Amino acid sequence: MVYILILVVILLFAIHFYQKAKRHSVKPFPEHWHKLIMENVLYYENLSKGRQLVFQQKMMQFLSEVYIDGVQFELEELDKILVAASAVIPVFGFKEWHYTNLSGILLYPDNFNEDMQFSSKDNSRNIGGIVGNGRFEKQMILSKKALYHGFKNTTDKSNTGIHEFVHLIDKLDDRTDGVPERLLEHQYAIPWLNLIHKEMEAINDNHSDIRKYGGTNQAEFFAVASEYFFERPDLLKKKHPELYRMLVKCFNQNLSSSASINKIM
Repeated sequence: MVYILILVVILLFAIHFYQKAKRHSVKPFPEHWHKLIMENVLYYENLSKGRQLVFQQKMMQFLSEVYIDGVQFELEELDKILVAASAVIPVFGFKEWHYTNLSGILLYPDNFNEDMQFSSKDNSRNIGGIVGNGRFEKQMILSKKALYHGFKNTTDKSNTGIHEFVHLIDKLDDRTDGVPERLLEHQYAIPWLNLIHKEMEAINDNHSDIRKYGGTNQAEFFAVASEYFFERPDLLKKKHPELYRMLVKCFNQNLSSSASINKIM
């Protein structure tokens, strides 16, 4: 009987490690995805061919580590591409990056409410994405509609996918507080907080072109300002030069057209 129990335990461990290894095996980048990304992700289109190859590798690494499930619809290739692009863009300036605080993403067909419901009969469906807590820890929920809109409209300074992944980056120190300690060197923490408060005050006094939601709290400011940085870097640099310089340091990327394309710092 004891031997049988030992064999069962060994078998369970073997199954566990096999599934883990299988999940983390990085698949080759599908060649036909290049055209899809070029047509849908302006950030990728602006990269040199060499940097595009690196971007592809980082996408496939991400997809090997995180599962994506469609809720009440079958996933399409572009769904996976846009989710992976949202994950890679904020951390592209770093040689290696793993979202250790994320295991899976649920993609809803439409926006949802606070109860995670997306019925067309519910008029309170105004959430496009959320980083989970509690029973949803290490989970992200994204609206497919909001995800696609973020990449389709390249002039509105907003991108839901990038927004939520910036929250995940912020949360790596177990606090979603708008101070990305894993990205900003210690000496920049106080200047960053001072800058946040100054910019939030301007937003709430209607003296800023940064999206109103950025005035909610420090964490939302960081996410909203990051969307602006990746969507409209030249405009951000022109209207908010100090904020732009700080985000360049934070993300290790200089995206303005006056710099070399997507320069890695």
